[in-house]
Amino acid sequence: MIARNLAEAAGFKPCALTIGNFDGVHLAHRRLLQTTVEAARAAGVRPAVLMFDPHPSCVVAPERAPRLLTSPEERSALIEEEGIEQVLIQPFTADLARLTPEEFATKFLRDGLGVRIVVVGENFRFGCKQAGDTETLKELGSRLGFEVRLLPTVTWRGRRVSSGEVRKLVLAGDVSTAARLLQRPHAIAGEIVKGHGIGSKQTVPTLNLQTDAQVIPARGVYITRTHDLDTDRNWNSITNIGYRPTFGNDDALSIETFLLDPLEGATPDRIRLEFWRRVREERKFESPEALKAQIMRDVGRAKTYFRRVRVR
Repeated sequence: MIARNLAEAAGFKPCALTIGNFDGVHLAHRRLLQTTVEAARAAGVRPAVLMFDPHPSCVVAPERAPRLLTSPEERSALIEEEGIEQVLIQPFTADLARLTPEEFATKFLRDGLGVRIVVVGENFRFGCKQAGDTETLKELGSRLGFEVRLLPTVTWRGRRVSSGEVRKLVLAGDVSTAARLLQRPHAIAGEIVKGHGIGSKQTVPTLNLQTDAQVIPARGVYITRTHDLDTDRNWNSITNIGYRPTFGNDDALSIETFLLDPLEGATPDRIRLEFWRRVREERKFESPEALKAQIMRDVGRAKTYFRRVRVR
């Protein structure tokens, strides 16, 4: 169940709860979610998540607001995959930002959600100007009637797992490391739009994606997996992100995908692209023929990759 305010979440009581923005729903988030589900089962209550929309930084410090990896709806679907039964997407407002830690805990945790157990990371902060930390939360829990459980920082090969780290990796084009932290490939989605028609005539035909995604991998060529959002069709693919320098730089960024498997049936209207590995940087070629030859080499690398890697 997804609630959009405290009134809609009245039926969540009693619950075990974890709190956060959960952008990307990466490895560290999944540990929080799994621990919350286990705690809820042991206590005989339902597991729940409290997250915020828009991101709190958009309200308290717009100049520092991050580009988001996932929409609230995408986050909710990924969160539910971990066994969470209830999600409150709480509108974050200036009034909410002014709540003291005690006011927040009283209004949301005790009265609003009937929390029995709260699961958070050891660096959790809350309340006006992030005045509350985990010790504050424990003290409030002892007074307001809920238990607090802390999870240590999650690392992968010495790298702290965080939404900011994933965002940095994707923007740098290191989608394979980002996938390790996410435990799935980073994906973007949108509509297929008409391209310039050059590819089908001079190089290879492509699907041209128009997306509202805020975090797009760096310019370059990537091994991808393409999913038709309106049917169950899927294709192995290779995708170029860039400004098409061989044909004269475009002002607008283009995302062009070549399917490695035959396109049977109608061209999809909407797709989701999963980014598995970066192949090379985008660069200018002396002719369309030279570009086509390079694309065919890229296709060969992608086919070899998919023969070795199991995808769903």
